[in-house]
Amino acid sequence: MPTDTPRRRIEIYDTTLRDGTQGIGVALSLRDKLRITEHLDALGVDYVEGGYPLSNPKDVAYFEQVRDLDLKHARVCAFGMTRRRGIPPEDDQGMQALVASGAPVITIVGKTWDLHVDEVLRVDREENLDMIRESVAFCAASGAEVTYDAEHFFDGYRANPQYAVETMRAALAGGATRLVLCDTNGGSLPAWVVEAIDGLTAALGDGYRQLVDAAGGLGIHVHNDGGLAVANSLAAVEAGCVQVQGTINGIGERCGNVDLTTVAANLRVKLGYDCLLPDSLRRLTETSRYVYETANMNYVSGQPYVGSGAFAHKGGMHVHAVQRVAHSYEHVDPETVGNTRRILVSELSGASNIAATLGKKFDIEADKEVQRRVLQRVQDLEHEGYQFEAAQASFELLLHGVLGTRPTFWSLDHYRCVILKRDGETAVTEAIVKMKVGSMLEHRVAEGDGPVNALDGALRKCLTPHFADLVHVHLRDYRVRVVNPTAESAAKVRVLAEFAVVPNGDDADARPIRTFTTVGVNENIVDASWEAITEAFAYHLIESKVTA
Repeated sequence: MPTDTPRRRIEIYDTTLRDGTQGIGVALSLRDKLRITEHLDALGVDYVEGGYPLSNPKDVAYFEQVRDLDLKHARVCAFGMTRRRGIPPEDDQGMQALVASGAPVITIVGKTWDLHVDEVLRVDREENLDMIRESVAFCAASGAEVTYDAEHFFDGYRANPQYAVETMRAALAGGATRLVLCDTNGGSLPAWVVEAIDGLTAALGDGYRQLVDAAGGLGIHVHNDGGLAVANSLAAVEAGCVQVQGTINGIGERCGNVDLTTVAANLRVKLGYDCLLPDSLRRLTETSRYVYETANMNYVSGQPYVGSGAFAHKGGMHVHAVQRVAHSYEHVDPETVGNTRRILVSELSGASNIAATLGKKFDIEADKEVQRRVLQRVQDLEHEGYQFEAAQASFELLLHGVLGTRPTFWSLDHYRCVILKRDGETAVTEAIVKMKVGSMLEHRVAEGDGPVNALDGALRKCLTPHFADLVHVHLRDYRVRVVNPTAESAAKVRVLAEFAVVPNGDDADARPIRTFTTVGVNENIVDASWEAITEAFAYHLIESKVTA
């Protein structure tokens, strides 16, 4: 655990905007990259790698527009490769683009592993050393701080330690102020990481001491192909590295980069190092989720520290203990990293889960009889295929039902769906909904891309004349799972529908005021979907204090 006096400063170098976008399904617009830069700056990230200014027009525009941001802490970095073989750096387009970016920091990546020099680049080994030294020197002459990323360092050092060290000496000779050791293939183990760092520092001798005196020392950049990116990064810091490179949420190529949210939390909370800004860990969860949202990615519930399940408790015994002594089942206070404790309700729950989850909201903290009735109802419904730990809105409606406080906003007469499919043509779906809303009978028709979309449209036509606030409610995610697969095509299905409430009803893509999830279960997927949608509308009206 950390001491009262913080240990040495560890720089956090973020490459979400460049290395992170190499991950499957990750794409960021120019505006996305600029907004994420602001969030990283507010978090206290020391370096933000914006991209490779020669690779595409978007990255060129980024370096032009990022200058207009009022960054308080972060320094922006341009990333690029060493000069091409046989071309002086002043004539190399990549080198020219890096300097022209105007970035205060330039990161050059070069080959450390002789395998890549011989078989991939196919250049003479001495030429590779010249490429490294001259590229770093050219960028340093522009006045930029130059970081050298030693690609495949750990594989290269294992294969040919003498040559790997020579590449590092070449970067130092060119004027690099930080040498970053990359586990590019992501397959190293912590013990080897430490051994290689110790070997490198000993081999560099006076060169390493000069590096420490000038800029603090080495950096570490690892990938997660062996599932050890965090462990390797922490081991490298303990071995003397003063900078950790990675991405928010660990996004990146193949299995991803090291997750900086986990690294930063462990460095500060567990090991007592000084990193980010004072009290900025409380922004960690917010930053993680902002990046997920911006990249249009799903949250990882089990992500350490910042995941929605990182401090979630489901078993009744666990919940009872946490209510008494929080650290009995939590290794840190959730608020330390800006997260919150969640008490889940399921068939594994005890009455304490019910009280801890919504006891105060529904005034049943001391009502053991109501708690037992709710728990019995949850267990009965989960036996039928329902799941409430991921559908908090449906659980609250269940509570309203047990307490007799659920209002009736409408009563359904019937609905039906008609799907017309002609050979070679796109299917057309029409939904008809007839229901009574107050004293009015509504009978509406809508077409949609499928039965769920059509029913949603017809239902909204029935309800929005009476409850205008429903225009703010939009379906964001829709998941279906078979509950009893042995029944094959007659099996029950469970539909989980996530909705977002947005400030502007017409802008479904706007950042939501809040989100919630409902559940529906039925042998008929359309009826399960109808249940989830109508439950969502009822929940929103109740939360908005609309009276029936």
